[in-house]
Amino acid sequence: MSESKGMDIDRILSIVLIIAIIFAIAMTVYVIVTPKQGEKFTEFYILGPEGMADDYPTDLRVGEEGEVIIGVVNHEYASITYWLEVKLNETVISEEELCLEHGETWEQPFFFEATRKGDDQKVEFLLYRDHNESDETGEPYRSLHLWVDVD
Repeated sequence: MSESKGMDIDRILSIVLIIAIIFAIAMTVYVIVTPKQGEKFTEFYILGPEGMADDYPTDLRVGEEGEVIIGVVNHEYASITYWLEVKLNETVISEEELCLEHGETWEQPFFFEATRKGDDQKVEFLLYRDHNESDETGEPYRSLHLWVDVD
């Protein structure tokens, strides 16, 4: 009788071990197949004409063009429609709609012209999300600026 009991316990332990192994394999496959969703954010940047975070056009003459490179990278884990607005001294000088998939990068050169003399003229780069020009607070999703002196 005790031999029979020992075999039953061995059989039960074997079944439990097999179930545990199958469960561990299933969980490993699930972890590998299911992508991790990290932090949701949008990269928004301006670079100098050489594609570096340097040598920005901060000293211009009236009528001279300044050049920067504007970049947007979508890390939002969804397709997003952005609205890009560029202002010089509170005057809109450019507007553009961008539709980016997750992981997609948009990078374009942008030219602006200094039209009047003066120091500390503000070039604003405003990025809105989902084509709304503002959220409930009236603020852009992301914003950057550049100070320009014009002789």
